[in-house]
Amino acid sequence: MPIYGLRFHSLDQTSYYTGPEHLQRGDMVFAPLDQGEALGEIVCLCPTPPPGVTEEELPAIIRCAADEDKAQLQANREISREAAEFCRRCIRNRRLDMKLVDVEVFFDRSKFIFYFTAPARIDFRELVKDLVHQYRARIELRQIGVRHETQMIGAVGNCGMVCCCRRYLRKFAPVTIRMAKEQNLFLNPAKISGICGRLLCCLSYEQENYDQFHRSCPRLGKKYQTKKGGMKVLRANMFRNSISVITENNEEMELTLDEWQALESYRPEAPRQPQNKAAPKQPQGDGLLVVSVTPDSVDDPALFADMLPVEEEKESAPPAPPAEEGQSRKRKRKRKPRQDGEAQAAPATSAAGMPEPPEDAS
Repeated sequence: MPIYGLRFHSLDQTSYYTGPEHLQRGDMVFAPLDQGEALGEIVCLCPTPPPGVTEEELPAIIRCAADEDKAQLQANREISREAAEFCRRCIRNRRLDMKLVDVEVFFDRSKFIFYFTAPARIDFRELVKDLVHQYRARIELRQIGVRHETQMIGAVGNCGMVCCCRRYLRKFAPVTIRMAKEQNLFLNPAKISGICGRLLCCLSYEQENYDQFHRSCPRLGKKYQTKKGGMKVLRANMFRNSISVITENNEEMELTLDEWQALESYRPEAPRQPQNKAAPKQPQGDGLLVVSVTPDSVDDPALFADMLPVEEEKESAPPAPPAEEGQSRKRKRKRKPRQDGEAQAAPATSAAGMPEPPEDAS
């Protein structure tokens, strides 16, 4: 059977299904999802199944969409805009530190998904109640990052074109500052950051080529011993697949990596590599919230117990344990008993440092 690529939302990943032969690109069809049937659009025709999946494992398209289905889809879009306005009013009235990005309504209107951004976890219990009482459906609040916000809204990048995440990028690859350093870019945040304030996604496009080049390239600024004597590496040019070195006679040369490998270079003072390397740390979660509430569970007091921010309470210091009888917490210096005839004050000293005689009582 033919294989079709479906997209249920303009920013969703492409899902693959089998179906009849008469379907064409742009047709609206119903296909099964984990939440039930959903209305999607055919975006591509695939001659072969995607890698790692057989044709028998692909689900089948249920049916084509009728005119009334398309009319309900347009009505759902109107409800989505109204729900967004209502949610923004509730956020302003309750003075919540969050920003609503988009609202998605299921085809049968059984579930509303509200995408928002927030600097931290917030208490939105009353907001959820307002939304559930207004639409009497399952309400899901999903916190997203600034990258996904830019993907949903869209913007123009530094290159003058629409952001990659809005046009065709569907999965965000990890981008680190090390990529900018290896690509010899100026570490200016305004130059290497996108509209979202994060590092540019395009830094990862050529990173595989840079990694492959640096694996076979010697370290810059280091001295090596070769068949032609000592050499120091000055620069590396990935586009020419070459390096620039300076010899012991202060002569600068440009060598390709193949020519450099033929010199059998080595570092005499190279430190030994540790045998047992620490395992790389696993990336931690981003801590974004996903809360789903139904009209039946919205009044449950323990619903948000594990999702809301913990209130900072000043913990009082625990009471000190009672001191044992005959002992005190702090040692005090014992004073000797005063004897009779002992002078109560220390004798005064003269300017010469000798003690002065006591004054007569008379």
